[in-house]
Amino acid sequence: MIGALELTRLPPEAEALRAPVRAFLAEARAGMPADRRARSWLGFDAGFSRDLGQRGWIGLALPAEYGGGGRDAFARFVLVEELLARGAPVSAHWIAERQSAPMLLRYGSEAQKRFHVPRICGGESFFAIGMSEPEVGSDLASVRTRATPTANGWRLNGQKIWTTNGEHCHFMIALVRTSGRPEDRHKGLSQLLFDLKTPGITIRPIEDLTGDRHFCEVFFDDVELPADALVGEEGAGWQQVGAELAFERSGPERLYSSIVLLDAWLAHLRRSNGRDAAAVALAGRLVAHLAALRSLSVSVTARLAAGESPATEAALVKDLGTEFEQLVPIAIADLLGAGDAPVPAELQRTLAYITQFAPTFSLRGGTREVLRGIIARGLGLR
Repeated sequence: MIGALELTRLPPEAEALRAPVRAFLAEARAGMPADRRARSWLGFDAGFSRDLGQRGWIGLALPAEYGGGGRDAFARFVLVEELLARGAPVSAHWIAERQSAPMLLRYGSEAQKRFHVPRICGGESFFAIGMSEPEVGSDLASVRTRATPTANGWRLNGQKIWTTNGEHCHFMIALVRTSGRPEDRHKGLSQLLFDLKTPGITIRPIEDLTGDRHFCEVFFDDVELPADALVGEEGAGWQQVGAELAFERSGPERLYSSIVLLDAWLAHLRRSNGRDAAAVALAGRLVAHLAALRSLSVSVTARLAAGESPATEAALVKDLGTEFEQLVPIAIADLLGAGDAPVPAELQRTLAYITQFAPTFSLRGGTREVLRGIIARGLGLR
């Protein structure tokens, strides 16, 4: 059942991180136009990620024993909020830090933890997720990529798709079938961790509507993997991947995908002295909406900081957050389109990018239908 969420303030020790992060980003992103900063989620910059790692700002909430910062979920909330609000290119280390490392710390072998997690925290190792497949989409229980046991480990065959930054990443954790058939659904699924330069792996970028090539399809043709590629227990992949997805659903990353556009539009509104009553009303509506969602996200973060696993609450944040993220470009475009005042070119470019990109917001991390099923189960409705 879903638990009650209490209104929570970020603690002072977490807020103290905000000033140095802002100072660093003010210098690192100086002069960057809004339409470039709006690509934060998918901005791949290995050098920037290494700079963050050297400052101890990757894996901030991971154990110091494995190279992390030893801080809590509140500190990570502040860091991520600042990175996204200022349009930092987080994509290189994003998946590894947010999902792969916590998943390895929970389910991986000691050797996997010792080898991978410090490199992730240093901004030296980037991970891709191998979940979705053609004709499967968000129905992960139907995956058909198969790993067959061999004398020395596993032989992997199949295909993954929508693999973010697959061509630039070093490793992948893939959900594959190690026994049974796709009709068996949750049974027989496992997770494998492997180097993406292993022979037999082919990666092809996919160009999206915006002209970017961050999504990839990945093919596995008789890929030979060692026995220790297995993460956790064989056949426990479904439970493990569910926990992994929960890591990415509750934080500010599910609220701020359109934040650079919102800030650029608010700046334009201030320059025009805010004389348009409809624009002022929309600004109030959007800011109030964001404030409520942020409070909800901070409350879920408090549950995480307490060592709980609020999967249902995280799904709720993700569902409501992506609804807001998709509302921002639509509402701003409708308002600007109804007026006759000139719109700055930079704002136009930023709006065009977010409008094209926004449909993906309700796909990544679980579709709206999947999330609402999780919420319904958490509420005891199904």
